[in-house]
Amino acid sequence: MKSPLTSTALFHAGPVPITGAVLVTWAIMGFLVLGAIVIKRRLSRQPSTTQEVFELIVDTVDSQIRDTMQVGPAPYRAFIGTLFAFIFVANWSALIPGVEPPTAHLETDAALALLVFLAVIWFGIRAGGVRGFLGTFATPSPIMIPLNFVESITRTFSLLVRLFGNVMSGVFMIGIVLSLAGLLVPIPLMALDLLTGAVQAYIFAILAMVFIAGAIGDERDIPHERTAS
Repeated sequence: MKSPLTSTALFHAGPVPITGAVLVTWAIMGFLVLGAIVIKRRLSRQPSTTQEVFELIVDTVDSQIRDTMQVGPAPYRAFIGTLFAFIFVANWSALIPGVEPPTAHLETDAALALLVFLAVIWFGIRAGGVRGFLGTFATPSPIMIPLNFVESITRTFSLLVRLFGNVMSGVFMIGIVLSLAGLLVPIPLMALDLLTGAVQAYIFAILAMVFIAGAIGDERDIPHERTAS
């Protein structure tokens, strides 16, 4: 198995190399966007079983945002929900023969961690302005400003390493067992890997909520709606 730190370009879009991980990522994004459009067009006041399932998922995301961030879920639902959905589908794309999860590649996980880093800044500034956001680095004391700044960088890096390490280890393990033991023996390991992929998507989303909650600071003390808008 080739190194996960290297990627082979399948073709080039001008000067930009396009790898297999990029193609799978595009396919997943297209799948999620088209799926969302189809579901939205089929919404009804008398929901079908499929609509009820997706409403349950949205309610679960909202509930998790309220419990974790102590805020109304509406401003954060789209980002957190999309983040979880993409990582979940990306991890489970290993079910498709010949497809390697894009989250098993360092560049994909780095991009996801960068999105969380930028989201923390965006939501922090939107909640308290630039001055309010920068003020969170002085909590609990101004002497902590350098340490809090370093922490914001290192925790982003930890997101990258955690997701990459867990997904890549599963891919390697299944590949090794498959090469040694044949087709059927790795099936229990694949089931375990899928469970791990779902858990990693959940943990990534939870950590994103925690980081954003820290950035919005005192906004959490302001009363918010208790139902999704």
